[in-house]
Amino acid sequence: MKHARVRYQGAVHDAIERDGALLLADGRLVAFEAVDWLPPLAPTPRPRTILALGLNYADHAKELEFKAPEEPLVFVKGEGSLIGHRQLTRRPAGVQFMHYECELAIVIGRTAKKVRRDDTYDFIGGYTVANDYAIRDYLENWYRPNLRVKNRDTCTPIGPWRVDAKDIPDPMALALQTTVNGKLTQSGNTRDMIFDAGFLIEYFSRFMTLQPGDLILTGTPDGVVDCQPGDVVVTEIEHIGALVNTIQGAS
Repeated sequence: MKHARVRYQGAVHDAIERDGALLLADGRLVAFEAVDWLPPLAPTPRPRTILALGLNYADHAKELEFKAPEEPLVFVKGEGSLIGHRQLTRRPAGVQFMHYECELAIVIGRTAKKVRRDDTYDFIGGYTVANDYAIRDYLENWYRPNLRVKNRDTCTPIGPWRVDAKDIPDPMALALQTTVNGKLTQSGNTRDMIFDAGFLIEYFSRFMTLQPGDLILTGTPDGVVDCQPGDVVVTEIEHIGALVNTIQGAS
């Protein structure tokens, strides 16, 4: 099932996809174009943890002239960086290189602590698409991206859907791609991750407790290009959805 969160007629609604439209929890059926899309995250009573991987595809590491990592390179993101489908991402004035990163995002479904590898998929609630923009001008160290690179307001579109894990039989065999203004600029497959979903959940849960609603952004393959104001960027993952985002100039 495909879940969404949207704002419609001044109120926030949970919704599911139904026959090419949105079925709201109150039973109303509305068009995709009639709503403002929000990050498709299940409500949670506490701040969620967002973990993001760097250099998790060998081809992307090579593209950036780095060796593939021997253990996960991870940083923490704030929830305030997230925006929804069809929203605007600001490009700061004067920057020279700002690029998208199409990523499979894992949504934790239940509390995970010291999980065995064979059991890891039992703790995944679903998946969504993330576009984790980076601004190279502000990058001091690829292994430890600073706040201005990865925690900017509007820098991480996510959605449009949160797809139940049971509807994605093999998350490690999903085609992903990015287009900019309709031109294909990035193409890859989740099978090429260095550290797959099961490894990551086992690894993180050894030393921290993952809670329902937590996110793991799993990195991007090669093919990133500079994005300019007005560019329409579509990051898409097979069976999950196409996330549309437009670059806005500095205000």
